[in-house]
Amino acid sequence: MILLLDIGNTHAHVGLATPGRIIRVHDIPTRDVLAGHLANRLRGLYPGVRLGGAAMASVVPRASGFAREVVRRLSGKPPLELTPGTVRGITVDYPRPASIGQDRLANAMAARARFGAPVVVVDFGTAVTFDVVSAAGSYVGGVIAPGLSAMTDYLHEKTALLPRIRIREPRSSIGRSTREAMLVGAVHGYRGLVRQVISGLREELGHGALPVVATGGYARLMARALPEITAVAPNLTLEGLRLLWLQHHPLPGRPRRARLPKNP
Repeated sequence: MILLLDIGNTHAHVGLATPGRIIRVHDIPTRDVLAGHLANRLRGLYPGVRLGGAAMASVVPRASGFAREVVRRLSGKPPLELTPGTVRGITVDYPRPASIGQDRLANAMAARARFGAPVVVVDFGTAVTFDVVSAAGSYVGGVIAPGLSAMTDYLHEKTALLPRIRIREPRSSIGRSTREAMLVGAVHGYRGLVRQVISGLREELGHGALPVVATGGYARLMARALPEITAVAPNLTLEGLRLLWLQHHPLPGRPRRARLPKNP
């Protein structure tokens, strides 16, 4: 089995896969990884599973170190990390390739393989990112904006009277309470942001029928009223990591295996 690790600012998205498909997906709070509990959490999620290796993307450098050590103990080798040097299936046409988030490269790889090129990925995470693969199959850049939760949490933290809210679909375009008003501003306003960015990308790329793939925690919610989003792929980042592993191991043999450890 292959372990897939996508370590984000809020959660580490964890998957188990064969070379052919992802078979299990779970989320682990990134704070648990930083606290050194990753091995215990994996043992609880996947008891008795034997690992032949791991592919990893991380945007949290401190957590990366903990994850590397756990993977070494599980499989006897370091994880295959997604970087501009290990990426496959796309080229990178970007002034500073090392500054690209590893999760963004994973999304671009998976979208290119599944939907062709050009293609845009919108990842609704702690930040919302737009990543562009050109018609030539090159990662050429994108857009970064605050995520939905980051925006609403900021309002709560920086004002005396605005509450913390749970993101969901508003019942009306007119808020009849403070919470409802914040919800309308967040969800409807955010859709306006996404729509405008996609419009600009389509114009610049010269492709009116540009495929736009949504992933991340709020992908389904936001896509409901955004016809500009042509597909929702919740596990796109992990799929990119599975493809990374497969492209570096095109004929999987029988790698040395290790059981998940009993101690963290």
